[in-house]
Amino acid sequence: MISDVYFPRINGVSTSTQTFCREFRQLGHSVTLIAPDYPDSPDPQTAGPGPDIIRIPSRYLFVDPEDRLMKGRAIRRLTERLRGEQYDLVHIQTPFVAHYLGLKLARRLGLPTVESYHTLFEEYLYNYVSWLPRRWLRFAARRFSARQCNAVDAVVVPSTAMHETLRRYGVGGRIEIIPTGMELGEFTGCDGQRFRARHGIHPQRPTLVHVGRVAHEKNIEFLLHVTARVKAHVPEVLLVIAGEGPAQRHLKRRADELGLQDNVLFVGYLSREDALLDCYCAGDAFVFASRTETQGLVLLEAMALGVPVVSTAVMGTRDILAPGRGALVAEEDVDDFSAKVCRVLTDRALRGRLGADARAYARTWSASAQAGTLVELYRDLALGHAADKAPARP
Repeated sequence: MISDVYFPRINGVSTSTQTFCREFRQLGHSVTLIAPDYPDSPDPQTAGPGPDIIRIPSRYLFVDPEDRLMKGRAIRRLTERLRGEQYDLVHIQTPFVAHYLGLKLARRLGLPTVESYHTLFEEYLYNYVSWLPRRWLRFAARRFSARQCNAVDAVVVPSTAMHETLRRYGVGGRIEIIPTGMELGEFTGCDGQRFRARHGIHPQRPTLVHVGRVAHEKNIEFLLHVTARVKAHVPEVLLVIAGEGPAQRHLKRRADELGLQDNVLFVGYLSREDALLDCYCAGDAFVFASRTETQGLVLLEAMALGVPVVSTAVMGTRDILAPGRGALVAEEDVDDFSAKVCRVLTDRALRGRLGADARAYARTWSASAQAGTLVELYRDLALGHAADKAPARP
């Protein structure tokens, strides 16, 4: 595997990559991950090399300081070292340096390629290059995505919506829907009251939680407007926002403008091992309204911990929310969304029913099952590639 991002950089790509790598190894397969180093990380254990992880020297990326740009020359020098490992396939996780160098590595090693399409770039680019016309960026993003996806042997997407999107873009090759599964054993033992005590939140205070990268494409500003509307009916409501990202300063200013100084709490990055789980469980409801999510793993994480969800069902989150289990699905409309939030906050019996159903539903998203499906795709591609390379019989 090769990726432009990995831990300690926290996002869905890092989580998905880590989950599949772990499951493959448990199934008895060997996996090597190529990813950037993070020299300024406060946690060198997650920033540096590890078992079966090759860290590549990287540069600062001015567009988004959280990310790093891998140095291509360092990856090209790996070719001979990797040739001796007898790999079967290259799986590209991201479309930047990793895509182009992953293709080059695969060609040099004579291997088939798979690429995961995690991000809806036509929306992502607009949030970071807003000075260009939106229609130009959408056109460029679609052409860019189609060109890359048509250059590999198969594309993996996490949802039906992303499959439909890539077909509209003009991707004509093989596309498989394989979402990232849940490692359910990780989602136990949370203590919401411990989180509340640590942050000075009253044990009975009505609390909403949002977990994710604090970025414009996550539509968190909409949740601020929802919170302002909910406050009119539930004055003590608190929205906890866990995560870091480029939109944080803007959102803090917006919260102040909406009169939410005492109703919004930014807690920054939280460790998945303990504090993050406690944060989820501190919520009476988990709220989410991203327009660009290709899957929405945080919804499943909240559900696995028995936290009711109120969310829009857009793009990848449609697949998770379609059964209507453990969640109230809302429109991206302040009145509708806030009304559903108020229902959950004020009806303890409803919260209990949604929470119990959420736990049961999350169990159907097993990481091992999804990894097994992806292994079958690998096997099919590797066998097909070997057959294509075999000399024809006389």
